[in-house]
Amino acid sequence: MDAAALQSLLERVRDGSMPVAEAAAALRDLPYQDLGYARLDHHRPLRTGWPEVVLGQGKTPEQVAGIVAAMAGRGHPVLVTRAPPDTYDAVAAVMPSAEYHTLARCIVVPDCVAGAPEPTDGVLIVTAGTADLPAADEAALTAELMGCPPRRLNDVGVAGLHRLLSQLDALRAARVIVVVAGMEAALASVVAGLVAAPVIAVPTSAGYGASFGGLAALLGMLNACAPGVSVVNIDNGFGAGYLAAQICRLAVDRTDVAGECTLPERTLLERTPPA
Repeated sequence: MDAAALQSLLERVRDGSMPVAEAAAALRDLPYQDLGYARLDHHRPLRTGWPEVVLGQGKTPEQVAGIVAAMAGRGHPVLVTRAPPDTYDAVAAVMPSAEYHTLARCIVVPDCVAGAPEPTDGVLIVTAGTADLPAADEAALTAELMGCPPRRLNDVGVAGLHRLLSQLDALRAARVIVVVAGMEAALASVVAGLVAAPVIAVPTSAGYGASFGGLAALLGMLNACAPGVSVVNIDNGFGAGYLAAQICRLAVDRTDVAGECTLPERTLLERTPPA
């Protein structure tokens, strides 16, 4: 249940079209549902605007299938990340509408109850190389499900900088940019030095031995000389896509139809001169 569904339910109670007992039954499983091996946080959409996402890694296919079946049909899509094919098979057996995104390793059960969020433009996902696509696809899928279908720039790493510089218009049109890179991960710093938008950097495990499974990329992004770069964990495309959608939707929500910012007026901090 999200905020709109809760408001609709309360309005129906107020106008008498829904008995109080029926409304209470609809809310009975909040704030969580206990499956024994998992406690599902059905209250999360009301708190954060987006439902709980299932991490498939470390769970048995049967556990994931049980969780997905309990979460589906509640007015939002269900997303499972880091899911191998046998987990998808188990989910599809109980939820035939489930879709498997091979490169992202994600399962999606579309929502058949409520309409999709109004699409919001402004997320751009940039990859240094083709080996970075799995994390980038995970980020893209997450952002799209959250109502922010992203634009993509693939294979524009610093080894051929002209590829990136030819896309300056696309870079500068974005509200938020996700940069996905392995090896030394210099691309995040380069992009952040060209744009006014915040940059979310995703270090990937792509690279040779001295990349230490993405640790070199992580440290490189953390040490970016350009300001405005935030960094998620190694290969964490989901975290980057989630954060990018949050930033993008907040940016749209706080801008009026004329394009003027409606944030409170900023004031300078008072400074007391030294004695």
